[in-house]
This record gives sequence, C-alpha cells and structure tokens, in this order.
Amino acid sequence: MSYSFDQQVRRNTGVRKLSVVAFALVCALGATIDARAQNIASPTTPAIITPPEGNTAFLVGHARGTQGYICLPTSAGASTASWTVKGARPEATLFQSFFGQSFQIITHFLSPDTNPNDAAPDPLPFGSATWQSSLDTSKVWAQVPLSNSTNPPSPASIPAGSDPSCPNSGAIACLLLQSIGSQDGPTGGTILSKTTFVQRLNTKGGSAPENGCAVSTDVGNQTLVPYTADYYFFRKGK
Repeated sequence: MSYSFDQQVRRNTGVRKLSVVAFALVCALGATIDARAQNIASPTTPAIITPPEGNTAFLVGHARGTQGYICLPTSAGASTASWTVKGARPEATLFQSFFGQSFQIITHFLSPDTNPNDAAPDPLPFGSATWQSSLDTSKVWAQVPLSNSTNPPSPASIPAGSDPSCPNSGAIACLLLQSIGSQDGPTGGTILSKTTFVQRLNTKGGSAPENGCAVSTDVGNQTLVPYTADYYFFRKGK
C-alpha cells in the first residue's frame, strides 16, 4: 500500500512539474513574440497587396497546410468540370522558430465570424478565414478586399511568380486580407485581436491539380493540396 502511495505521489509531482514547465514555456513564447513584434520589418510588396499607410507588421508565421478543392461542373448542365476551392480558404498551422525549434503559434481555418467589425460583409458568409493564437486563443477573421489601386477595383492579390514577395510560379496567389472581425482570448489575450490586415506571401504549392477534374463523371472528386506560405500580421501604429 505504501509503495503504491509513493508511486502516486511521485506521479502527481511529475505532472505538476510538467505543468509548471509548460506554463513557463508558454509565458516565454509570449514574451518572445512581444519582443519580436518590435523588430519585424514590413515586407516590400506591390501596392495592390500592401496595407494602407499607418499599419505596421507585428507578427509573422511560417505556415504548413493544405488547400482543399472539389470538382464541380463549369456551368449548370455542362459536360465539363473544373476544380473549385472547397470551403473558400486553406487550413494551416503557423510556426515560429525559438532556440532552433519550431513551435506552433497560430492555427488557420474556416469558422463563423462571431464578432464582425465595420468592414465585414452583410450578410456574413457561413464561414470566414480565421487565425487563432495558440498562446492566448485570441483570433481574427479576414477576407480579401477589393483593391482601389486598379480600375475597376479587383481582389487584392497577385499571381505567384510575379514578384519577389511571391516568387514561386504555379503556387497559390499571394494576398492581402482585411480584418472583418476579431476576438480577445478568454483571459483577455490580444495577440491577434488587434490585427487590421494579413498578408499571405512566399506561397509554394497549393494550386489545383491538373488531373482528376475535366468531365461530368469527375464531379464530386475532392483533393487536399499541400502548401507553405508566410503570413504577416499588421496592426495600427507601431
């Protein structure tokens, strides 16, 4: 009985030590992110995907994820088909390197915008691109706005391979996304809730496959295409 009790005590002590270490690591990562936020240079990008003056980059995450596609008819009753983005946005995990190790800092997915701002569309879509902090669970929803730098206005994007900020031909496009809502974490965390714009740069992969979706018999096929990218987060001021 005493032996079993001692084992349980040691086990509980080990769990507490691991919890303390995990908490300390989270605090350290948060502090490091805050420190790095003062030293991130806003990337040089074409005007169509550059945030308006007064917005400053404060965080960057290196993403690994997938872009989903579904095969749909090219028009009603058509005998031809083409790949269409499924769910409108990719899903990814964003990382930063700390002390030579990669740590997850953000999750990127699709979810309903539960706290829209003045830039949000009306009505809201069923789901919007979402980025949620892995440290304090604050989040931001964003969408690609129409750029006023073109006439007529067009989505704020550039094709991959068209600029040094988006150098890999054949990849998914590089984008500017505007915040359409945000939310603090449950304990008041604001790592992402102050975000005004998000840039997706240095994309690699993620484009629709060349095969598997051409005729009506292919309709309904689905695929997930791996991609990587850098996501820059901007906020007002410094």
